Amino acid sequence: MSLTAGIVAPVIGFSGTAVATPAAPALPTPSVSSYDPQMLNALASSLGVSPGAAAARLDSEGVQQQRLTELHGSGAAVDGAFFVNGQLTVNTADKATSAKAKAKGLSVRTGARGAAALERVSADLDKAASLHRPDGVNSWAVDLAADVVTVTVREGQRSASTQKFLAEAAKHGSAVRVETTTERLAPTADVYPGSKMTFSAAGGGWCSVGFGARNSAGQRFLVTAGHCVEGLPDLYLGSTHFAKATGTRFGIGQDSVDMGVARVDTEDRIMTSVGTWGAAGLVAVRGANRAAVGSTICKSGATTGWTCGNIKSYNVTVTYTDPNGGPQTVVRGLGSSSVCTAGGDSGGAYISGNQAQGMTSGGPMNQTCTFNGGNIPGKSSYFQPLSDALSYYGLSVETAS
Repeated sequence: MSLTAGIVAPVIGFSGTAVATPAAPALPTPSVSSYDPQMLNALASSLGVSPGAAAARLDSEGVQQQRLTELHGSGAAVDGAFFVNGQLTVNTADKATSAKAKAKGLSVRTGARGAAALERVSADLDKAASLHRPDGVNSWAVDLAADVVTVTVREGQRSASTQKFLAEAAKHGSAVRVETTTERLAPTADVYPGSKMTFSAAGGGWCSVGFGARNSAGQRFLVTAGHCVEGLPDLYLGSTHFAKATGTRFGIGQDSVDMGVARVDTEDRIMTSVGTWGAAGLVAVRGANRAAVGSTICKSGATTGWTCGNIKSYNVTVTYTDPNGGPQTVVRGLGSSSVCTAGGDSGGAYISGNQAQGMTSGGPMNQTCTFNGGNIPGKSSYFQPLSDALSYYGLSVETAS
């Protein structure tokens, strides 16, 4: 979409005939300093323990993982292994493997179905799903600790396809456990500023992704060009829905400001680094401080990729011509630049250094750009300053940690 400027921890049950937990060989003293402090504090908080205890658990699990690797390397008959409360248990198929595992301080379980058998059950369910397409089934997965394949079905979902799938699952007897849930699953989209966004899962017209932001309540939004979300459409990354437009200050034929916002779906997120279409890797967003006139600025957009230039001025008013023959629209409060843009770049992310600057608004009609062309002489474009949009909607830009 474009405009042109006329002026230019679960409870786990075990199965099997025996579980043996030997006294483990001595573990090294936990080294709190060897772990990232933020990661360690987050883990300690989630476990309800001290950072020291969290470090001890990580050290212990690391040692046990190494002993399991050594066990595999010895040719032992290991049929899967799993942790429960920090203790690694190994499914063993023979006495020799059990002895080797115990000697390394690992717990052993014998008589279980084991990983290989459960993976075969899961593969059979994959085939059943391909045949019946069970719309009420959320997932099926090997639960090695419980020694079953767990099938999760949404409550009240007993369509014909689901019933046929469950009938196939039942043929495996106690190897399959069916659970119910009220959750609905959806693909998670990690959406990078500058990516292509469409207005239906089928594609069609497009804009480019601007910046992620939050309000004081922590709700997440996409900040974009207002003309991209006129009519408050749904927004998609490929076939995945990731946001719903909730506001715009743009209207064709009206005195307008080209800013708008969309509420990001709970399971999705706008990333805090701008994608550059392979031109310059990812550029982290550290803030949204407005750059001075003359500053170098680059933009990422789905049509022309990564192009650069300089900021020419702020508080620019333009008259946009509707390519479809509608009335002209006066848009105020824009920034102007020597960055090359084209149709479909609208909404795309402008950044100066690591400071987010704004979203593509428009440019001259029929301007041609080289994809990922960098700094292209003689070009121009207009952008909606991000700082103004954040202020108007009461938002704070999402930044990289």
